[in-house]
Amino acid sequence: MSELYQQAIKDLAAKGSERLAVPDASSTLDNPLCGDKVTLDVTTADGRIVALGHVTKGCLLCKAAATVAAEQAPGLPVAQAAALADQVRAMLKGGDAPALAGLEPFLAVRPHKSRHDCVLLPFKALAKALASF
Repeated sequence: MSELYQQAIKDLAAKGSERLAVPDASSTLDNPLCGDKVTLDVTTADGRIVALGHVTKGCLLCKAAATVAAEQAPGLPVAQAAALADQVRAMLKGGDAPALAGLEPFLAVRPHKSRHDCVLLPFKALAKALASF
């Protein structure tokens, strides 16, 4: 299990997070199997993500994935950001890595199917928040 919790995951998980003051949309999802919970806020303009904030309570993998989403989603078109959950799911199942910087450390999660939902939860919350756009 040590490869699963490599330093890059620990560093990402350790970064602070906060909610946006006035988001255009928000969503909260939890994983009752492990206790992970993500509340994610998003602001958009001209069809693109402008800002993403979150509060994540859970394991290192979930916190690290939320950090990647918060750092990399701003600037993406809404449709592309909404599709990230499907791309990350495919990556975890053995497909190509999504064209999103910072996801390389999560390749180590592939053989640990019980942990896939931990990585996916922030991206599912993002897709849910963007569903109204």
